[in-house]
Amino acid sequence: MKKILLLLVALLVTTFAFQSCDDLDDNVVPAHSFIWKGLNQYYLWQEDVPELADDRFETQSSLDSYVESFSSPNSLFENLLYERNVIDRFSVLFPDFRVLENRLQGVSKSNGVEYGLIYTDDSETSIFGYVRYILPNSDASAKDIQRGEIFYAVNGTPLNDSNYQSLLGNDTYTLNFADYDGGNITPNGKELGLTKTEYSENPVHTTNVITEGSHVIGYFMYNGFYSSYDNDLNEAFGELASQGVNELVLDLRYNSGGSVRTSTYLASMITGQFNDEIFAREQWNTKMQGYYENNNPDALINRFTNQLSNSTPINHLNLNKIYILTTRGTASASELIINCLQPYIDVTVIGDTTTGKNVGSVTLYDSANFSRSNVNGSHTYAMQPIVLEILNKNGFGDYSDGIAPDIELKEDFGNLGILGDANEPLFAAAIADITGSGRFSIPTPSNDHKWFNDSKKMRRFGTEMYIENTPEDSFLLAKDLQ
Repeated sequence: MKKILLLLVALLVTTFAFQSCDDLDDNVVPAHSFIWKGLNQYYLWQEDVPELADDRFETQSSLDSYVESFSSPNSLFENLLYERNVIDRFSVLFPDFRVLENRLQGVSKSNGVEYGLIYTDDSETSIFGYVRYILPNSDASAKDIQRGEIFYAVNGTPLNDSNYQSLLGNDTYTLNFADYDGGNITPNGKELGLTKTEYSENPVHTTNVITEGSHVIGYFMYNGFYSSYDNDLNEAFGELASQGVNELVLDLRYNSGGSVRTSTYLASMITGQFNDEIFAREQWNTKMQGYYENNNPDALINRFTNQLSNSTPINHLNLNKIYILTTRGTASASELIINCLQPYIDVTVIGDTTTGKNVGSVTLYDSANFSRSNVNGSHTYAMQPIVLEILNKNGFGDYSDGIAPDIELKEDFGNLGILGDANEPLFAAAIADITGSGRFSIPTPSNDHKWFNDSKKMRRFGTEMYIENTPEDSFLLAKDLQ
């Protein structure tokens, strides 16, 4: 609540303090004008984009002339981003903010197959897919498909790095399967039709507890930081605590990110002994950072907590050590967990190097205060620009190339194993390190294929880390500020 209030107050204060052109009229080309003003106010790299300078436009007429020169809101948005796909890889504009809101909570069209895409060979052209997991109560869950299966074509057309989006992006398609023969992809004649529908994924996927001597080892697979499932997350930790877990293996290998607040909750559940201490620091652009530092520096801090936003007490394990499983698909809020826990407890990362996303966003709507209340009814555009960097309590956040594992172990497409099973290769590696018994030897993958993409990253806004913006709270606070 405090951060939302400051965000809205900042909009009013900086109108005069930073000459950000908020006094200009919005009657002409509203979607275009809103994009420029929102990026001018909040965009992390605002100072690096000449067209976003506070003194770039002296009058509404000059701003209108500039934004009208672009054929669409998207072309304007893309033109204002800083070194697109090099520095800014993640800012997005949505034509319909309702779709964006659903994405933030893990709702999208899905047939229930979550998959990874891998280069077939060193030519880095042809690719194959492997099934990571099947979503419950989905189209795929009622059909003959399971984790570990390999597919090489869609509708009979072999996949490559040029056609995969058009083939897998359709609502209905047929997968063509293959066997994985020591790294060779051999078609086996199996095919399966699948249909996508609107689906809400509960990220609390798999829990298990095994006992090895004095080690009560909890396994927890968590696949997205979706705040609408915070209670489910808390209940899962309550169950782990009730079973006396004193070691935890947190599986984030397929978790591409989400809410910073939910990430803070998860860190608080893992620990519990650091209540109200600094979990993460936020670094905004110069004018927003200056406003926060001068008015309320604590607004830049995310702290460990002992309760959820609805005042429910957090279940915690009080751990001083954790094992985290990763792949190239581990991103944003998942990386935040690793980086921001490291100053407090021993974090051992097992798997592959992560994505490398250390920046976060916020939803901006076309309204007087950029909140959802009283949005401009002439269009439905909303944007999710990168607005801040996330640092740990020591001020470190430089992992744009990814976080390297302490124990490197890539997934073996010929032996993925069963999630949560003690013999699944990555979990087995964690158990071996915990117990020191050497019971589980770390396997060598049958072939070291290069990672290409995955189903979550293919979705627009699939690897986001964002700050919450609750519409109801924004409406109430906006009235208070009048």
